[in-house]
Amino acid sequence: MARGWESKSVEQQQEERAETREPARQPVAPNQQQRNRQREGMLLSRARLIQELQAAANPRRRHMLEQAIAELNSQLSSFKQVTDSTSPK
Repeated sequence: MARGWESKSVEQQQEERAETREPARQPVAPNQQQRNRQREGMLLSRARLIQELQAAANPRRRHMLEQAIAELNSQLSSFKQVTDSTSPK
């Protein structure tokens, strides 16, 4: 009898989990997946450049890294503007 009670408890727990699960995400279009990957790549590159900048001692190297970070920032901001204008409101 205890065994049967245990299995009912497990079934109830499984049903509760199924009810509380988040609904499946909407499928993402292939072109949007590519844009997301590009954006993630830019963010990772920016993080790496910032780390390099913190460790750089040579003024020329620091200047080059600052320029690269500024370029990535401008690409990311234009990337965001394009994404905002294409998203439905």
